[in-house]
Amino acid sequence: MPTPETTLLITRQGMGQADPELQTKLIQTYFRLIDEADTLPAVICFYAEGVRLVVEGSPVLPSLRSLEDKGVRLIICNTCLKFYDLTGKVAVGIEGGMTDIIEAQRRAAKVITL
Repeated sequence: MPTPETTLLITRQGMGQADPELQTKLIQTYFRLIDEADTLPAVICFYAEGVRLVVEGSPVLPSLRSLEDKGVRLIICNTCLKFYDLTGKVAVGIEGGMTDIIEAQRRAAKVITL
């Protein structure tokens, strides 16, 4: 069950400052572990390069689909999708604007940026 207190901001295609392969492995592990956890974030916002994680071919789609099925809202920046020419390739979540991301942050007691 998602907790209304936490919103995650995903701004990169991976996690950390490392080799891209390691970044991808880390974000895959992160999403898998939070999917298995009892305490889920209420919202995960994807913007900047983070939008690449929600499109066709992303290695984290199974975990993101599972999180969404458990009630976690996945908000994807439509401006970023247009910038990276990914419009129409979203495989999970809902497209939204910056106002949706701001609202998710405003409602959260805790905001975590990865």
